[in-house]
Amino acid sequence: MAYLFTQESNFLWLTGIYEPTWQLILDGKNRRSYLVEPPISDTTRIFEGAADAEYIKKISRVDEVIQPKDAQVLIKKLSQEYDTVYSLGPDPRRDHFDFMLNDGPITQWNELQHQFKVVKDMRPILAKKRAIKSKYEITSMKKAIDISIDGLRSLKNNLKEQHYEYQLEAQLSHTFRYAGAQGHAYDPIVASGANACTLHYTKNNDALPKNGLVLIDAGARVNGYCADITRTYAIGTPTKRQIAVHAAVEKTHHAIIALLGPEKSVKEYHEQVDVIMIEALKSLGLYKKPADYRKYFPHAISHGLGVDVHDSLGAPTHFKPGMVLTVEPGIYIPEEGIGVRIEDDILITKTGIENLSGDLPTSM
Repeated sequence: MAYLFTQESNFLWLTGIYEPTWQLILDGKNRRSYLVEPPISDTTRIFEGAADAEYIKKISRVDEVIQPKDAQVLIKKLSQEYDTVYSLGPDPRRDHFDFMLNDGPITQWNELQHQFKVVKDMRPILAKKRAIKSKYEITSMKKAIDISIDGLRSLKNNLKEQHYEYQLEAQLSHTFRYAGAQGHAYDPIVASGANACTLHYTKNNDALPKNGLVLIDAGARVNGYCADITRTYAIGTPTKRQIAVHAAVEKTHHAIIALLGPEKSVKEYHEQVDVIMIEALKSLGLYKKPADYRKYFPHAISHGLGVDVHDSLGAPTHFKPGMVLTVEPGIYIPEEGIGVRIEDDILITKTGIENLSGDLPTSM
């Protein structure tokens, strides 16, 4: 049984290729690009198929598709022309992961160290380039977002007919695939009641309350690009406290979006977000001491969006036109079993911002 393949995001961004085990070689000085075709066994070809080299060349727009033996000769030649080579380095956060990483990039990194005098990590360079989206990328993201909006709007309109979290998830899955998306950009969160206080809740198995809230965090993927939208909806008649928490989050959400714009200082943005969020917590009687801030709002306000759901923005000091990032304030009160988050996808433009998911109301 084969499992769904997920392409390394930098490789996907550079080539548009979803096939496993291919390698990319870029010769900057001579302005030549090569894709190395992996050997495919007869068994793999029968059970899983194999990409046609001409198709790969057309999609990726590389100059040439070569075989592994030719790639070895080419790399040896390049090592005589260049002292330095760039590749994907070891992830600096790997010690904090609770899962095993694919060792392919590290194997390649180690091999290059034996062939070149200097091996440098290319991810910081790629992150800066990927942060500014092209027209094609923005178009793909808009389509993913529009499909996601349709799914969430339909879901809200049919809440009374559903009884379990997994039914809402299934409805989203149907909408996304039926509309032509590749599927979910990430495992969707359908968290009713106290489940919403678990930030990455993905079990989606519990019964929906007759009266209460359900938090849905979901997004479609189109052409490799992600949407990431969150809404918190009312089922039946929510309590006054639930209504108040939602109103506080909704108010902060729109106030924080208004902070964004081209050349806005990232540092100032986060400082102003802190002021707005603390005021929201105070209005609900939740902020008594500084530690209460991260107790009730324990995650970042924004992250980049693109090929990765959490796309790097290249550690900028200021926001630049072409960047796409989320705005997602949330307030989570475990002792009361209340969790509310609202999230939109924001494009920084030359003159201001565009809320790409703004057509979906933020109301309960």
